[in-house]
Order: sequence, then C-alpha cells, then structure tokens
Amino acid sequence: MASPSTIPPTEEENDGSVQQSNPQPQDLSASSSTMTPPSWFTPRRLLIIFCVVNMINYLDRGTIASNGVNGKRRTCDDKGICKSATGIQGDFDLTNFQDGLLSSAFMVGLLVSSPVFAFLAKSHNPFRLIGVGLSVFTLATAGCGAAPTFWFIAICRMLVGVGEASFISLAGPFIDDNAPISQRTAWLAMFYMCIPTGVAIGYVYGGLVGEHLNWRYAFWGEALLMFPFAVFGFVVKPLQLKGFSHVESKKASTPVETVSAVTDVAGSNVSIVKGPVLVGGDGISADELNKTSKSVVVHNILNRLSQFWKDMKVLLVDKVYVVNVLGYVAYTFVLGAYSYWGPKAGYNIYHMKSADMLFGGITIVCGIFGTIAGGFILDRLGSTINHAFILLSGATFVGGISCFSAFCLRNLYGFLVLFAVGELLLFAAQAPVNFICLHCVKPSLRPLAMAMSTVAIHVFGDVPSSPLFGVVQDHINNWRKTTLMLTSIFFLSAGFWFIGVFLPSFDKCNDESESQVSTNPLANKPLPDGDGDKGSGEV
Repeated sequence: MASPSTIPPTEEENDGSVQQSNPQPQDLSASSSTMTPPSWFTPRRLLIIFCVVNMINYLDRGTIASNGVNGKRRTCDDKGICKSATGIQGDFDLTNFQDGLLSSAFMVGLLVSSPVFAFLAKSHNPFRLIGVGLSVFTLATAGCGAAPTFWFIAICRMLVGVGEASFISLAGPFIDDNAPISQRTAWLAMFYMCIPTGVAIGYVYGGLVGEHLNWRYAFWGEALLMFPFAVFGFVVKPLQLKGFSHVESKKASTPVETVSAVTDVAGSNVSIVKGPVLVGGDGISADELNKTSKSVVVHNILNRLSQFWKDMKVLLVDKVYVVNVLGYVAYTFVLGAYSYWGPKAGYNIYHMKSADMLFGGITIVCGIFGTIAGGFILDRLGSTINHAFILLSGATFVGGISCFSAFCLRNLYGFLVLFAVGELLLFAAQAPVNFICLHCVKPSLRPLAMAMSTVAIHVFGDVPSSPLFGVVQDHINNWRKTTLMLTSIFFLSAGFWFIGVFLPSFDKCNDESESQVSTNPLANKPLPDGDGDKGSGEV
C-alpha cells in the first residue's frame, strides 16, 4: 500500500467527498516513478533482507531432505536384535512413499498460491503480502515441529509452500526496482545464489540438530529465524512495486466503492453526503442494499477472474516469455534429477565413496560462483534480453557438453573436473533467465510472470524428472546410459534459448504506457499511468 507520505492527499480525500478531479502534475510524477524506500531502507539493505529470507526458505528444503535421509523405521533382524527408529519416518512409522510425500508436499501450496499472491499484488500492497506469506511460513514450520500425526505435518508442509509463494514471486520485482541499473542482474544473481547455499546449509543444520537434539527442534529453529521478518513485513512502511497503482486503505475506499457499486448495479437514486449511503427515505432500503452488496461481491469476483485470465493470455502469447520458460523447464528437469539421483549414479558408475558429499560440495561451490558470475557477466555485456538469451544458450550448451563428456569418462578425477566445469557454466543461467522473466513483460505483470514461471518449472521440470529417471533406469538398467540420456536434455534447453536470440524483443520494464490498476474493482476504466499526458482517472 502506498503510504500517505508518498502521495499528498488531495482536498477531496481530506473531506471525504467523492469528486472527479484531474491529478496534479506532482501527483503524476510521483505515481509514475518507483516509490522511494523509507529512510531506514537502502537498496543494499533490502537486498540483504531478501537474501536472508530466501536462504531461510531453502534452508527448510535442506532440513526436510536431511530428515528424510537420516530417518529410519524400527527394524529387527532374525536374531531379535532391533534398531531404534529415528527421525520423522521413525517417529510416525512412515513408509518410504509417505516419507517422500513430506519432501514434496510444499509444492502443493507453492503451485496453488503463487498465481494467487501474484494477482493479489494488483489490489493489495505486495510488501504486506510478503508479510502475510512469511507469517504463514512461520506458523507452518512451528506446526511441523509440534506435529502429533503424519497428516498434521503433511498439511503443515503444504502451508510452508504457501508462505514461500508470497515471497518468491514478489521479491524478484522488488530487487529489480531498487537495484542500480548497471548491477541489476548481479543483484538478482546474489538473490538466487541463496538457493543452493540455503539447501546445503539446511542439510547440515537438519542433520546436526536431529542428531544432538531432535528433528522437531530444527523446525522450531526455522520458525524463530523467520519470525522477525514476518513481523518486519507488517510494521515497516510498505513499499510499492513499479507498475501498480497506489492502493488506498480499506477505510478510505469502502464508501467510494459502495456508492459506485450501488449506483452502477442497482441504478438507484442515492444521496451522498461525505461518502456514506443514505438508507430509507428517498434512498434505498436495507434489504435492497444487502442484495446489492451481494451482487457487488459476485461482480467483483468475476471481474478479478476475468482480469486474471486476460493477464494469462498476455503471457501465453508473448513469444519471448514462452520460449524463455520452455528453456527453463528443460533446464530444471535435468537439475532436479541430478539433485536426487546424482550421488547414486556417481556411486554406481565410479564406485566413489561419500558420493553425496562430493556431489553436494561441487553443487554448493559451483552454485555460488556460477550464479554470481552469470549475473556479473550479463551486466558487463549489457543487461538486455538479447544478450541474456545469448549467455543462456551459450553457457547451457557448453555446460551440457562438459557434463555429457564427464559421464562418458571412465576416470573418476576426470569426471569430477569436467562435471564441476559443467555445473559452473550451467548455474550461470540462474540470473539471466529470471532477468528475462522480469523484463519481457510490463511492470504490472512481473509478479504473475515470476509466479507462472515457478509453477511451470516445478510441474513440468523437477517434480516429474526424478520418477521418470527411475522408470528409465529400471527399464535400461544402465546408470551411465540413463544419465547420458538425462544430460542430453540440456541441449534442448539451449536450443529453446537460442531461438530466443532471434526473436524481436525489447525491455518493457520501464514501459509507462500501461494503465494502472484501479482501486475500485468495478471501474471499467483503469487509472492512467501518471506520466502527465494520459488525462484523469475516474472513481
């Protein structure tokens, strides 16, 4: 919600009357530019806050994965010697299938609520939405720690995804708005670098806490870590995303919307004094007002669904966006299977000891340096969509060749060198691919673009890739061939991004020709973007 200090209240707002007036030049200037953060905020502090929150989000992924690996059911051998149960699986006596569901349950909340939070950003301040989401995350992780049954913890894991959804689709646009123009991609790289780092830290954190205390304390620790940031989202002066109207308070907008709705829907003769509706006399009856209010709610919901579908159609016909997401889906498909099957494939192909530690260590180092390098390289080349596609296709193609060659080698050390080089190049794609998602659409569509990109890469990428890899391996029964088939999909990803190089594209991040979203959901005409030449908006 835009703060009163950002847009000076007009005389009409101060006395509560409803009038149509032309915006003043200074108001237009304020609405057309990105809101300056409060004095305590600096862009760097905002980046640090988002990076820490992102790391806690993915620390949770590592924590639940660690519990999945370390948890065991109580078993007894033929001699009657029993091994005690450990972890979540042991405490709830879960099958491997049930235990596996817990690691992916967050996807349900994430995939369902990501588009919802993205669309709500049009009518609610995105900074407050992040606060709501992080509050859900805090309560859900605390619930995981206190879970008495399997289904209770499964539901809590789904709610963890809801908390992450509010953050992941909105943090990117905030960072892009506040980053220095010459370092936008580098800042995005720092943000996405927290993904592999958070997972790795969470894996160690979950293992240590589970071993020395109990797995429940690990989730309670996450809740304590996230709680200050959840509170922070509500108590600080909210920020406004570029491309969104300054959403007024519910108290101020309710009389306006009621008058407009009753006038438009009921067609009644309504007397207006300082905003409220007169009931009785020459006005409308209480029953009529109640019926009208219900019709307004239904009309409001239908309008929002209609607008959501219109926004989705804009994304689906945007060739640059679609090609970018298709490449991202293929890219994530391989990385998702790597993260799950990589250590086991390495153990069976090269008989390496501590395969999980080797793969984990390579992923952490290459994830950090590769992601940051990709952002800085794109900034040095010039942060354009065309340059981003060139970097994506080139790095993915060469990285895919390196990983493919690594799995062809018989020597373990040669494999480790080539695989590390390949992952370093592949992780360089993290920042450019998200840069394209943010800059190929108008500012008001950025949260939805990020949300739908996240939905696509999970639904068609890393979620199905692991079981499909297992099916192929069961059929072929050759780890090297199965892994080479998986790795070859990187070339499909590079091909999609190579097509993007030749698509006509331009940066829409600063496109101020789009209309702002009206605070009145029943208004057919959106408020104009304030650049001084679009005329006045109607309430």
